[in-house]
Amino acid sequence: MDDIRRLLGGETSLHDLLTAHLELVERQERALHARRAVLRTLVKQGGTAAQAALMHGLVSMPDEERERLIDDFWNEAGEGLGVPSGFVERLRTMRPHLPEDPAATQIEAGIELADLVRDEEFRGAVRSYLRDTYATFPGRVVATSPMQGFIHPEGAQITGEILEAYRSGLPADSPRARELVVRMADAAAEVAGGRATAESRERPATAFLMVEEIRREDSQEEVRFGATHGRYLSLVVSINGTPPAAGEDDPALFAWIAAALRAPAG
Repeated sequence: MDDIRRLLGGETSLHDLLTAHLELVERQERALHARRAVLRTLVKQGGTAAQAALMHGLVSMPDEERERLIDDFWNEAGEGLGVPSGFVERLRTMRPHLPEDPAATQIEAGIELADLVRDEEFRGAVRSYLRDTYATFPGRVVATSPMQGFIHPEGAQITGEILEAYRSGLPADSPRARELVVRMADAAAEVAGGRATAESRERPATAFLMVEEIRREDSQEEVRFGATHGRYLSLVVSINGTPPAAGEDDPALFAWIAAALRAPAG
């Protein structure tokens, strides 16, 4: 009634009144979605009152607070790593986005991630892993912007072409395969302020082979990754409901790139 009186009195317009009520209804709808998701999860898990409070707090957390939580995590975990320029900024882009009507598994992943990013020990473990892995060779080569643009494809044309060639069964020593990977390696050399040479192409070839060997043979390194940055990534994927980038977890792809870089020029 107060709103109607304001409208009749010329204190507001019908458009503004309808817009305000629409925002109110949408906020109520989001709150109901959140409560429903929490109740579904608690029914499934037989949760306690403490779990209910934690789940509801997570689901109803404002987007700004979620963003601040992740920013705080990366501000600390990414500090003083000594890695190539732009690498930490790229890591920051992999962020959780809890949907308005999350599934129980997404809520569970969100709760675990919220706990982890607040944990000082986890932050330190992630920072230590990233520094040890990407501040020195071979990881430092892999962390350069062109190489990251390949590993985490974000619209780069060369990425799609290399993945398509690899998946098609194109031999690594074919002229086409060599052309593609040389283009990628030469871009990396230019970004680093150098020029394209046989040596500048050998460095990424060696780096990719070493990374492939580590991933295949060093089980302790895999365990360390899975408990630190890998755990963060897997939880973000679960929360967002999106699969990891295609080809990203195929160690044979690194060996193929290295072989193509070392193939004789046709």
